Amino acid sequence: MATVAPGASLGNACSLHFRNTQFSRTALAPPRARASSEIGFLASQLSGLRVSYDDSRRFAGPVAAPATAVQPVARRICPFTGKKANRANKVSFSNHKTKKLQFVNLQYKRIWWEAGKRYVKLRLSTKALKTIEKNGLDAVAKKAGIDLRKE
Repeated sequence: MATVAPGASLGNACSLHFRNTQFSRTALAPPRARASSEIGFLASQLSGLRVSYDDSRRFAGPVAAPATAVQPVARRICPFTGKKANRANKVSFSNHKTKKLQFVNLQYKRIWWEAGKRYVKLRLSTKALKTIEKNGLDAVAKKAGIDLRKE
């Protein structure tokens, strides 16, 4: 491959031209920027593309993907009683058994918290709701190890 001096063209087969950058704004730029701009722009007359090389941005390692906010998935477990889904068999008329899940009857409920003098919105099972009505919210939350002040 033939070597070409800056500002010269390669001839008839491939006419590539290098732009002379001595009169541009790089004279006032710092030495690192001047070194990267001395490579200059390569203007292709065939496609009209301008290609440049920027030495100032070096590869610094693996690039992390932008963090997306992950919404927490509400688990189907009652925090007060610890009840969770039961694995059971779905039995057809022909006695063919297939696995299924029997989920807990979880409800969103606003309950008055006497110690905090406010309502607390909870997701709890209907069994826990009956227990709270019988024993009180403070006693059931203390036994389950739940801090109601956070909610």
